[in-house]
Amino acid sequence: MKAFLMFPDRDFDAGQALPWNAESLIQDLELTEIFKAMAQDDDFLHQIARTALLSSLTQPELIRYRQDILQDCLKNPDIVRAIYRLPIESIENKHKHWMGIFSRYPGGILSSAVEMMRMFLDLLVRLRRIADEKSDRFTSQGFTRFFAMIRHELDDDFFAEAEAHLKELKFRSGVLLGAQLGPGAEANHYILRKPDRSQPWIKQIFSSKLRECSFRLPPRDNAGARILSEIKDQGINRVANALAQSADHVDSFFDMLRTELAFYIGAMNLHERLSAMGEPLTLPVPTAASQRRHAFSGLYDVSLALMTQQPVVGNTLNANDKAIAVITGANQGGKSTFLRSVGQAQLMMQSGMFVPAASFSANVCTGLATHYRREEDASMTSGKLDEELSRMSAIIDHLGPDALVLFNESFAATNEREGSEIARQIVSALLEKRVKLFFVTHLYAFARDMYDQKRADAIFLRAERQADGTRTFRIIEGEPLQTSFGEDLYRQIF
Repeated sequence: MKAFLMFPDRDFDAGQALPWNAESLIQDLELTEIFKAMAQDDDFLHQIARTALLSSLTQPELIRYRQDILQDCLKNPDIVRAIYRLPIESIENKHKHWMGIFSRYPGGILSSAVEMMRMFLDLLVRLRRIADEKSDRFTSQGFTRFFAMIRHELDDDFFAEAEAHLKELKFRSGVLLGAQLGPGAEANHYILRKPDRSQPWIKQIFSSKLRECSFRLPPRDNAGARILSEIKDQGINRVANALAQSADHVDSFFDMLRTELAFYIGAMNLHERLSAMGEPLTLPVPTAASQRRHAFSGLYDVSLALMTQQPVVGNTLNANDKAIAVITGANQGGKSTFLRSVGQAQLMMQSGMFVPAASFSANVCTGLATHYRREEDASMTSGKLDEELSRMSAIIDHLGPDALVLFNESFAATNEREGSEIARQIVSALLEKRVKLFFVTHLYAFARDMYDQKRADAIFLRAERQADGTRTFRIIEGEPLQTSFGEDLYRQIF
């Protein structure tokens, strides 16, 4: 049985390798707050949230597959949480009991496998009941197929047969074994036999054809008891292994069900937190990587909203058909926050989640990288500009066409003229290779040069500042200005 709630044709790999720049993305986009809100102090939910958000989907149809499932989850949170509790209960029960399945003795393996399968059957009955009673509330392809699979695989005949086998494997009437005679008339090749119950038991007792040879062990014959136990273990060994494998198969199903539902449980947790704050949320419209789409309204920084526990100023932008957005303007005007919100929304969209906006549409990217300003190298093994260029080189080594790079105050470690020239050459090369860019900068010469080129695929944004110096924290369209209004901050502080 397969859940197929993350992909339509394969399981979700919770242990997959993360992108090469995962730690940079977490740091620059402040993803830790998002992980914490999704996990709610659950380490497993935290791990799944981290893996899912950083392992981006690049096919719009896969994103829509998860979005449809997520919509079902948001409409039926109690039912989804009830399903999620089943594998959790399975794990708790396994930790408390039935560790004998790891025994090296067939008798211990069989006894524990029987008890474990009985526990699994109880959980599967509850899962089947949910499928029977609640499946009509779900419309997504993923859940529709999941519930259909449950009803087909776990029908009444399955449960009746499974119960009969488990009852039989208790061996309350003893164990019937067959064997062959080997050299020296020694028995070998023991095998478990199924008792013949074709006749009623009363006829079997009084049948004149019943003939048997039997003996009884003396009560204190410990050696004989040990030999019989060994014979029994040889006979039930294959059955014990087969039942243990069956238990492991059901255990794997519950484990994968837990893993795949964990992503949606985390998304529901985050949705509840942000909705309680009155923040807008929407399912984005993903388009092909080859297109240039980026249009949204009310886009905000999720991490900032979670940390401040109050609504955050959102931004509206139509950058469709644009390959680069150059953002300039007043210091502490919201440029870095805006850039973070763009990166967060891209990762959330490409994981199959909602995004923090009133509306959002963007093309998927084949990779996401951030090039943010870093603190000075305390070891002094390299200069700040060397460190920036080294990180830039690593990013270029991992980029391909239709990737997205977010620059924040890059190449400002040298003077204006050199920094602008470095930025211009790198940006020109990346655009030539069809890489999409958002570039926050105070390098006026670079921004002005890009503006004067009058590129049709470029858009220029500016942090809004009112006449009295007040920052609105909104990003609006506007040509680059030669000042970042640092004097406003000077007057405010001093």
